[in-house]
Amino acid sequence: MQTQHMQQQQLHHFVFVHGSCHGAWCWFKLAAKLKGDGQRVTAIELGGSGIDTRRLDEVRLVSEHLEPLMSFMESLPANEKVVLVGHSYGGIGTSLAMERFPTKVSVGIFLSAYMPHHDSPPAVLIQEYFKRLPEGFAMDSEFTFEEGPEHPPSSVMFGTIFMKEKAYSNCQLEDLELAMALVKPSWLYAKELGGEDLISKERYGSGKRVFIVCEGDNVLPEEIQKWMISNYEPNEVRRIEEAGHMAMLTKPQQLSQLLQEIAAKYN
Repeated sequence: MQTQHMQQQQLHHFVFVHGSCHGAWCWFKLAAKLKGDGQRVTAIELGGSGIDTRRLDEVRLVSEHLEPLMSFMESLPANEKVVLVGHSYGGIGTSLAMERFPTKVSVGIFLSAYMPHHDSPPAVLIQEYFKRLPEGFAMDSEFTFEEGPEHPPSSVMFGTIFMKEKAYSNCQLEDLELAMALVKPSWLYAKELGGEDLISKERYGSGKRVFIVCEGDNVLPEEIQKWMISNYEPNEVRRIEEAGHMAMLTKPQQLSQLLQEIAAKYN
């Protein structure tokens, strides 16, 4: 029965790009659901993240941080297309990979993620995000400001209270415990992402983009998600109810089905 079901559905290769302070580990529930349906899954471990042993000062450049993603995309056969899924800050890496490898991405899916516009540098999104946050929003998270306090932060480390009350507020306690043991500081690369030629209309701008709104997200609030959607006009907008920020942990079955629907539509 399982074999017949797999033969009837389309099979795709999903490539996951995690957000700040996280690693490939955060996709484990979703990856298991997709693999159970016979799908191919690659969860990228970005430089200085997860089990990558490099310290923060060893990934000072955004190219060093994104090298695992770009190397993986480079290694794909010329005729293979993947479904690129970026979560949270991973949306920026997703957009840069779509720019560099437009013919290797069937659709870019932004899961409550930063979704830049091809007319402005990705750093504009970073500036807008921090500008729109109320004072005290980040709670006990730690930031550095190498460019000065009037500029966006240089790096971030999520605090325990912030994770419990905002990032993982919809998650099971076990997921929160796992995350608290595995999160690491991340650079935001705001200055470097201010380059005018990082994304273009001809490459990134011509790709298919779908935004998934995660309802109840306390890290990328729905107001900011809607602002990005109205400004950057993806091909389609989908929603997951009561997902919170970590939809891959709170709604893995629903998200798995949704990703497969999107992949089939933009095949």
